[in-house]
Amino acid sequence: MKVAFIIQRYGQEVMGGSELHCRLIAERLVDRGYDCTVFTTTAKDYVTWKHEYPEGESVLNGVAVKRFKVKKPRDIRSFNKYSDWIFHNSHSLKDELSWLDEQGPFCPPLIRALEVEENKYDHFVFFTYLYYNTYWGLQAVKKKKILVPTAHDEPPLRLDIMKEVFSLPAAFMFNTASEKQMLGRRFSFEGKYQETVGVGVDVPERIEASRFIPKFKTLSPFILYAGRIEQGKGCRELVDYFLKFHPRHPDLNLVLIGKLLMKLPRHPRIHYLGFVSAEEKNAAMAEARVIIHPSHLESLCMAALESMAVRTPILVQAAADPLKQHCLLGNSGLYYADYDEFASTLDLLLKDSRLRKALGENGLKYVLENYTWDRIIRKYVILFEKLK
Repeated sequence: MKVAFIIQRYGQEVMGGSELHCRLIAERLVDRGYDCTVFTTTAKDYVTWKHEYPEGESVLNGVAVKRFKVKKPRDIRSFNKYSDWIFHNSHSLKDELSWLDEQGPFCPPLIRALEVEENKYDHFVFFTYLYYNTYWGLQAVKKKKILVPTAHDEPPLRLDIMKEVFSLPAAFMFNTASEKQMLGRRFSFEGKYQETVGVGVDVPERIEASRFIPKFKTLSPFILYAGRIEQGKGCRELVDYFLKFHPRHPDLNLVLIGKLLMKLPRHPRIHYLGFVSAEEKNAAMAEARVIIHPSHLESLCMAALESMAVRTPILVQAAADPLKQHCLLGNSGLYYADYDEFASTLDLLLKDSRLRKALGENGLKYVLENYTWDRIIRKYVILFEKLK
């Protein structure tokens, strides 16, 4: 069976949530004997869509990759200004399509390739509702299509063009029940195949302290953030909250790992350590007292699942309902809505090692019951059989 994936960026270095999600699903389907091809762009950076990867065909971890050149980069300031206008003013369908072109990645050759090559594939799986390649790709492909929305409750969902995006797929693979409910309040999925899937997590059999790089060890005790370090992920709020909280626990450090996309203040207890290997990340997560997930907008949050997989409790922003539901359904962490709640919940977790241990064990159980790769891939296999 031949499966085509359509995603805005793709690569070993591309660590965005939906992009990594897509890659992990494609690679594990290849392991199951599926013939998977990814249609994507030459962009590596989601802010500018700058042309960086070479055009053409390649293979990455057994998955065929077809890259098409982005025809124009994005001016993020101009785009943000236009977005602010369109989200708050009356406008036309033409205005929304112009917004979509500016959103990008603007890549008409990718859409033409889907039209030309449609008959070569049994299924088309689109990741992320938001981008140019999804809107136009869903219209280009006439076969039954699958959408993995990875949606947040955000202004673009209110645009009229999104009614088309959510009307065209024959099947939807949601990240969480919370995401499905949120989208169901805005769009009708009657008669469509629907499944709550998410993404799988590799549970480390053993985490060796010896693999923990020395500078990490010297930072204990610490709380950890792992992911893109940017304001849109709640990191500015996290840093502000930590600085305000710090006098309560003067020996506590805040460690951040991932891609740095904002300025961090110079402070002896704030440590940015860049990218680390998967093994080192697992070790860092296991050593952390608590792992903070401050984003207000999430459809799943792979880093939260990885935190639970190593038995570390999570502390999450309550505004992101999927994160809050992880805590409630898994009894695996706490959540906060403002600084006072952040301070009181973090203080409780830091002082009560038995509570941390109990929440950590619950988190591992939650992951094993819901997010093993066998469980996730089985749901895709059933989907493909149903849509034959």
